[in-house]
Amino acid sequence: MLKIKAIDHIVLRTNKLDEMLNFYCQVLGCHIERETEDSLGLTQLRAGNALIDIVTIDSELGQMGGAAPSDSGINVDHFCLQLELISEQDIAQHLKSHNIPFNGFERRYGAQGFGQSVYIQDPQGNTVELRSTQ
Repeated sequence: MLKIKAIDHIVLRTNKLDEMLNFYCQVLGCHIERETEDSLGLTQLRAGNALIDIVTIDSELGQMGGAAPSDSGINVDHFCLQLELISEQDIAQHLKSHNIPFNGFERRYGAQGFGQSVYIQDPQGNTVELRSTQ
């Protein structure tokens, strides 16, 4: 059985990067922890022990979500759940036992640094990232 330890990060898409950074940094007290220098368009903000990832909609990552956030475009790209210590093999076995489709694990950056994670879909089509603390 999987045991959730915490929310690792949430990914928000935006066409108002400056306003979003001002809101989350100046109003809510987050700080920029990491920015990608490539076409990904990702700025990661530290929010306590978690991250809020801001992705510009015209970037490589942002384009995956379709139109700008509105009635016809999504704003939340995905959220990541940090699991108690469990192996990739055990996560995969658990997902298979519940007939949850998934691709392979990949190395990604989250609130606890780089680590292996896997994406799945909930019944409503929301993307959920699972990563163990190991």
